[in-house]
Amino acid sequence: MSSVLAPLPSSPSALRNRAVIADALAEILPAGLTGISETSTLLEIASGTGEHAVHFVERLPQWTIQPTEATAEACAQIDRRVLESAAPRVERAKVLDVTKKPWPVERADAVLTINMLHASLPETLPGLMEGAASVLPAGCLLVTYGPYRIDGRHTSPSNEDFDAWLKRERDPRWGVRDFEEVCAEAARCGLVFERRIAMPANNFVLVFRR
Repeated sequence: MSSVLAPLPSSPSALRNRAVIADALAEILPAGLTGISETSTLLEIASGTGEHAVHFVERLPQWTIQPTEATAEACAQIDRRVLESAAPRVERAKVLDVTKKPWPVERADAVLTINMLHASLPETLPGLMEGAASVLPAGCLLVTYGPYRIDGRHTSPSNEDFDAWLKRERDPRWGVRDFEEVCAEAARCGLVFERRIAMPANNFVLVFRR
């Protein structure tokens, strides 16, 4: 008797934001790197359901996407989504915890993380920056997406409410991070801030260069 696989989890936020993030990446990545080849690798940190990866690969024909997640179970779900979607140029997901060194990836032509920093412990920020600096060659990019406080203030009442909800319902150490803190930690690791792009729903794309 054959077993029936449970439905894969889906992220409403990923379904809402994947198109606009893909538009931003299509602009940033080709213009931000030189010598892009068919084998250029975009390392996605905290890939979640994998819905971003299978969507982005259609918009980024010069890139192979390497998804990652913190657990083997999450990686298996990503691999199943990739298989079922028949998405090209998406590698098998790797278990990666940004706070644990060394990362299981030696090199990437760009690093991407979406909605991770606010939904994680404070040590995730230095872990991300140190790890990205260790795998990116000189001149390559780290791209982050999510909400940030700017000059110590939330950019909207909804972000302030979201920050309070994260601390109350998830973990008091979680929360919307300061843009200036993120830039300072990046600079400590040799990553230079280049651009801040305003996105829908009071989010930002931040671009750093190694």
